[in-house]
Amino acid sequence: MSEETAVAQADSTVIRAEALGKTYAEGRMRTPVFDGLDFRVEAGETVAILGASGAGKSTLLHLLGGLDTPTSGEVYVAGQKMSALSDAARGQLRNRALGFVYQFHHLLPEFTALENAMLPLLLGGAATDAAAARARELLEAVGLGHRIEHKPGELSGGERQRAAVARALVNRPACVLGDEPTGNLDERTAGTVFELMLELNRAQRTSLVLVTHDRRLARKLDRVVELHEARLREVAPDQV
Repeated sequence: MSEETAVAQADSTVIRAEALGKTYAEGRMRTPVFDGLDFRVEAGETVAILGASGAGKSTLLHLLGGLDTPTSGEVYVAGQKMSALSDAARGQLRNRALGFVYQFHHLLPEFTALENAMLPLLLGGAATDAAAARARELLEAVGLGHRIEHKPGELSGGERQRAAVARALVNRPACVLGDEPTGNLDERTAGTVFELMLELNRAQRTSLVLVTHDRRLARKLDRVVELHEARLREVAPDQV
């Protein structure tokens, strides 16, 4: 492989995991989750991660996002080896390159929708006015322009998730990692939030990695992988 080809591939790969392993230890007990996983996410692509409850899907997502440390192997985000970074540098990379959406919104209850959506930008050092303008733009894009001054307790479940989506995208991340982001919503609202995530991610050319149990939603993504018996296997979306 030429140096130019290697650089081009590095530029197009947002997240790369090599020989990834995770084992939990409690006293003398060792509980392996998986070992030797290889996984990559290219710029702009959408990927669903399926698997039975307890298979390790959330663990894998946390490792890819630098929220947990692997027992073995390496994770690269935006070309940077996560294990080589200090805790502070890892946090800065997460804030700049990644967005997160969870099953429960994790919005700060004392802050308005606008203030919650602004937070990643403010943590990254953006000026307050610029952060507010960008957050307002995203909240309007997710249909919450009339609710920006409302706190989470004053929003419906679907509105809270849409605010969480706006917060995840406010920094224009390279990739959004979603952990069952529609799992706590009714079917109709879940479909609306899911389509909104796809629309916004494609509009911003942001990659999306989505842990889900909903095979109907998974079929709409570019790629589907299944975590089964501690191994990842590719599944054709039309066969999910």
